[in-house]
Amino acid sequence: MAAGRVAIVTGAGSGIGRAVALGMAHDGYRVVLAGRRAEALEETARRAGTPDSTLVVPTDVTDPEAVRRLFDGAVDRFGRVDVLFNNAGVSAPGVPLETLTVAQWQAVVATNLTGPFLCTQQAFRVMKAQTPRGGRIINNGSISATSPRPNSAPYTATKHAITGLTKSTSLDGRPHDIACGQIDIGNAATEMAAPMARGVPQANGSVAVEPLLAIDHVVQGVLYMAGLPLAANVQFLTVMATTMPFIGRG
Repeated sequence: MAAGRVAIVTGAGSGIGRAVALGMAHDGYRVVLAGRRAEALEETARRAGTPDSTLVVPTDVTDPEAVRRLFDGAVDRFGRVDVLFNNAGVSAPGVPLETLTVAQWQAVVATNLTGPFLCTQQAFRVMKAQTPRGGRIINNGSISATSPRPNSAPYTATKHAITGLTKSTSLDGRPHDIACGQIDIGNAATEMAAPMARGVPQANGSVAVEPLLAIDHVVQGVLYMAGLPLAANVQFLTVMATTMPFIGRG
């Protein structure tokens, strides 16, 4: 059990973020729930069933001041931050690259890349100053950090960039007892992945149904990474549906 350690989870109102937040709450973490939709965050808090150890902070991770308020709120309520799960993310329509609008591109970059950067900055500020110092940052990279799907340039580019942010964070955090790792998830069974069960475009131009991964396995992966002592780190962890078309030629 985490015995009162403090975790911030972004994108905690649905999908992987909600599942991980609930898993952390049930494991004994005090959990700060961040996301754009207050009602969805309140529902996550209700499901956690631990009102004294959950905090809802509606947050737009693309807004530097909102992110600062998120971390200040966590410290004001719980005294410190031990874990940050950078999970919030969006995608753009799956359209040919040349028809993608600049606004669509920028929206994905702002949430998927600038958001984790801003949260990481604030985590460093808090983790370097607290006693005992240090903490852990876990980035949700997705297997799109390795391989793209058709018509996914904004999402794929930002997830490749998250790998660079993860590595830089690991390096820059070393002198301050801040560890950073990345979990790459393939086809977790969430609302976002629902189209996989109906059939999605493949690299060869066909459309195929893809298998899904029970989200509990993702939660267990994050809990394992988060629970390690700061002297140990999972740098990269891939958890995926075994037979999804990712390894080899599909």
